[in-house]
Amino acid sequence: MFIDLAFAMGGPGGAGTEPQGIGGIITSFLPLILIFVIFYFLLIRPQSKKAKEHKQMLDSLKKGDKVMTTGGVYGVIEDIDVNTVTLKVGVKDDVRIKVNRNYISGLRSGE
Repeated sequence: MFIDLAFAMGGPGGAGTEPQGIGGIITSFLPLILIFVIFYFLLIRPQSKKAKEHKQMLDSLKKGDKVMTTGGVYGVIEDIDVNTVTLKVGVKDDVRIKVNRNYISGLRSGE
């Protein structure tokens, strides 16, 4: 008795319920494609653009530039190596620290 009731509540079987052919495949993958496009333009593209700009900034560092590290340390570049940067920090600039070049977060404007 309950089985007949369940079949009665179902939609019509056969034609028109499932997408057919290439149009059906495109229709079923369309939401997935749209989600990927949205993720690309909102997440992937801006992140890669920011990484590219950061790499260009690191490549253009030179002695005497005022920089800030990702840890929040402000300093002036005293020496640049392939992987490290020596910064002068402190009030009298008598403190020098070595940081990895990748941890320079940005250049400071003329303070």
